Amino acid sequence: MLTVVKVGGALGRGADDDALRALCNTLGELGGRHPLLVVPGGGGFADAVREADHRFGLPPAASHRMAILGMEQFGWLLSELIPYAVRCADLARARELAARQTAVLLPAGLPLDALPASWQVTSDSIAAWVGEEVGADRLVLVKEVDGLFADWPAREEPLAHLTVAEFAALRGAGRAAGVDAYLPALLEGAQFETWVIGGRDPVRLVELLERGTTTGTRIDPARLIPWRHG
Repeated sequence: MLTVVKVGGALGRGADDDALRALCNTLGELGGRHPLLVVPGGGGFADAVREADHRFGLPPAASHRMAILGMEQFGWLLSELIPYAVRCADLARARELAARQTAVLLPAGLPLDALPASWQVTSDSIAAWVGEEVGADRLVLVKEVDGLFADWPAREEPLAHLTVAEFAALRGAGRAAGVDAYLPALLEGAQFETWVIGGRDPVRLVELLERGTTTGTRIDPARLIPWRHG
């Protein structure tokens, strides 16, 4: 069961380096038991692009490309922190490598022209696009917090379960923040389940891969096609 794991760049911000290191160690261990393909977030690298865009009013195509290069840099960092990780830049090769060890996808060379060049498209949507392209069974968006919340600041437990239609309605109303605005459009045609979980406790990811469930938000696949991989 191939799982695409997007590691949110927010986990690499600030002084809490131990949380990111612990998550990366867990990803290395899990890659020995489960097919794992890691898609990097942008983190501080993408933040620098946002600042430049704000200051200089960059064309959307330029800022979008620069943000993808920020993901590339965070991917190099992750590949150094994840034990036994292997870097890859080709989707077919990524799927092949992920079957044997944790693979970290470097996105700068991917054919992403089908996605809008906009800040509405971040690493969340790129990870969903990758998931569909490689035929993933599960997409996991690893964030700072334990899932999606109906309102923010959170005053309740994360939403445990959503359909794609419910998720799209919440995002359209400006709720369920924490993921990018274009993600619902991509999940409308997805054949994989999507999870949004917290990354500061790596046990969440272990539980999900080992047991099939954990604390977080599960978004059902829009299209259920049994035995899709034969």
